Amino acid sequence: MKRFLCQVGRFSAVAAMFASWGCGYSTTRPFRDDIQTVHVAMFASKDFRRELEFSLSEAIAKRVEMDTPYRLARRADADSELSGEILQVRENVLGTDFRTDRPREQGVTIVSRWRWKDLRSGEILREYPRFLHTTTYIPPVGETFSTGATRGVEGMAVRIVGMMEKEW
Repeated sequence: MKRFLCQVGRFSAVAAMFASWGCGYSTTRPFRDDIQTVHVAMFASKDFRRELEFSLSEAIAKRVEMDTPYRLARRADADSELSGEILQVRENVLGTDFRTDRPREQGVTIVSRWRWKDLRSGEILREYPRFLHTTTYIPPVGETFSTGATRGVEGMAVRIVGMMEKEW
């Protein structure tokens, strides 16, 4: 028994030594510590389909509140600003019914550009001049372009806010 306890003690010491060295893992959140507040500016749109820019701005603001430690603020009070514009919205037929030649599955691709900027220093924290997100919808089950666009806007918001994490 004494020998077993001695071996357990050695194992614990070795495990503690390896744990103190670290393996690149961290328990801290992967967001910047120097930013506390974010202003999400209303996105612009160059596409003829209107109101997607409002939906995208709102979805990003909600995701910032839900997924990050940052608080939303007015531009005058914010540490940083996230702004951008929708460049294009594409609708593609991905598959057709072989009997009727009608679309079975369609895709919506939203192309945007966005920038996250530190308002105190003017530093660009992240910038994507061409950012794409594609999603699908299925007309035969009652889904419309609006369904696909909403799904696309939500997906793009999740990805944009995910890009606000610190780089590894």
